[in-house]
Amino acid sequence: MRTTDKETGEQIALQLVRLLHQGTSTDEFTQCMVEVEALPAGLPGKSNLVEAVRMAMAVRNRLELLQQRESGMLAVIESAQELSSRLDLTSLLGAIVARARKLLGSDLAWLSVHDPARDEFRVLVAQGAISPRVSDMVTLRGRGVAGVVMSTCLPFTTADYLHDTRFTHDAGLDDIFREDGIAALVGVPLIWEGEVIGLLFVADRYHRVHTTQSLSILCTLATLGAVALKNARDFEAVHAALAKADATRAELERHLRGIQAAADAHEQMTSLLARGASLSTLCQSVAQLLGGSLLVLDEAAQVISQGAATGYADRGAQGYEPHGARSAELANALRLSRQMGRSVQAYEEDGECCRVMPVLGGDDVLGAIALFHRGALEEVAVRTFERSSSVIGIVLLSQERMEAAKSRNAAALLRTLVSPRQDAPAELVNRAERLGLDLSQPLALLLVEMEGPGAGYAARHFRAMASTERALVDEIDGVLVILCGAPRAFDLRQEVSSWARRNASAMHRGVVSRPAASPAEIPALYATLRRALGVLGRLGIQGQVLGQNELALYSALFETHDQASLSQFLDATIGPVIAHDGKRNAQLASTLLCYFDCNQNAKTTAQRLGIHVNTVRQRLATIEDMLGHWGSAARALEIHMALRLWSLIAPQ
Repeated sequence: MRTTDKETGEQIALQLVRLLHQGTSTDEFTQCMVEVEALPAGLPGKSNLVEAVRMAMAVRNRLELLQQRESGMLAVIESAQELSSRLDLTSLLGAIVARARKLLGSDLAWLSVHDPARDEFRVLVAQGAISPRVSDMVTLRGRGVAGVVMSTCLPFTTADYLHDTRFTHDAGLDDIFREDGIAALVGVPLIWEGEVIGLLFVADRYHRVHTTQSLSILCTLATLGAVALKNARDFEAVHAALAKADATRAELERHLRGIQAAADAHEQMTSLLARGASLSTLCQSVAQLLGGSLLVLDEAAQVISQGAATGYADRGAQGYEPHGARSAELANALRLSRQMGRSVQAYEEDGECCRVMPVLGGDDVLGAIALFHRGALEEVAVRTFERSSSVIGIVLLSQERMEAAKSRNAAALLRTLVSPRQDAPAELVNRAERLGLDLSQPLALLLVEMEGPGAGYAARHFRAMASTERALVDEIDGVLVILCGAPRAFDLRQEVSSWARRNASAMHRGVVSRPAASPAEIPALYATLRRALGVLGRLGIQGQVLGQNELALYSALFETHDQASLSQFLDATIGPVIAHDGKRNAQLASTLLCYFDCNQNAKTTAQRLGIHVNTVRQRLATIEDMLGHWGSAARALEIHMALRLWSLIAPQ
């Protein structure tokens, strides 16, 4: 504005209106005031001109304030629209901080959310910070500006945070503010239903006093942020609830499908059982249902049936051995399974699992089933596997009863023959002829007691063997009893002993009789063999089937003795020789036994042992030094009997 002393007041007034209309800066109005005050003092209306300029400047300031308020309101409206369109929590908090920093023109801003569990405020979003530690700030309830805002629920501003004494400082926060150069700070609460759920801060790196309008805008933004934050949290809660509902529905559908599959499997197994399907057909059906390989084992862990799902590579089932490396794990798992009443995983090898379940028939264990599969089994599949053991148990029990029915006549005849009250001889002969056994020929009786699979299992096994045709086989009072023609006794003795060594989990012992001329001799012979088994037990003999003649002397002498007294007899008679052999393996005891068996002939003894006769004489001399002279018949008999007893007890 340029004017002279001759310009009139009307022209100056017109110029002021033009400046207001154009929105001229404050500097222009200040310059105008300087020029008006520079007019001559005597100029008429000068005071009015000065007052007009002041009023124009006041109008200009009010217009500027209104424009700022309008701008702030527009910014708040825009913020509300933007925030209401965001539901993602991270994006929402970032938008709140960015808008606060922009509206107040501050150097940095951050937002902290209250953690009720720890009662602390933790920074989630920060913008404009130099130090990375700003994003990791944690403020306790009673420390710093956060403590003031939290307790009063009102905004708080400070122009010089580090030197402000109106609140309790936190040394850690002070270090962070000092590192980032923060001076001025203002914080406002995010309040929802009277509860402070967060704090919004803006800060500057110079001393700054915020106007009431700035605080009002920041509080309005914090209110919008609180609403949006709560909405976002509610949305997340609803979303989580919907996701959980979907997961629950999916799990329910899966469970229903599993129940239907289990019902179908049960119906299929029941249908097969009702149609009288074979064990192999049932086994294959179960394996197909479970997608694995199934083995059915008997009491001795021998495979009696198996099946595999189409395309399943059953390495575990193909490599199964009854007494293999995994037999102990299988036995422990079956023991645990019977205690629990549920199937148990025995082991896992190369990604393939083996699950077992005993097969019961009443209170008796008929065998077991083993499932080989890959991957985890669902509970419904486990239940199907466990139900299959009951169905397989019914089949095995049915087979056992059918077998028992077939062998009932033979078992009844055998029990009649060993009983003191036999039927009429003619009736016995007729019954035996129908079973292929000739009672007019010499007969032999074989008795074996064993642990592990048991005598009943052994009886079922040998009844099915061709070698026991024309023989009577049964389990009587826990002992395997076989009656056959005397010429076949030796072969059966060898076969039974060999089978027991392979399959009995514990040791076995048995005795075979001398030939019996007629059925009338069998009851007494049976009673004698039962007593002989007791003698074998007291002698501690295991893993052998001996002849009756080998035990005759010992049965008579030691039938009432226990193992301790027998050991005392051996120690007193040939103890030094046995101890010497144990230390030096000199074979003195075996040499002396052979010497007595050869009628005390040193030359014959040397030939039988395959050594020089002088070696025999040297050994006999050593033995005589230990035991003394055995020239008397009584002393020789005592030593010979002790050596015989030692040969029976000694490990084979």
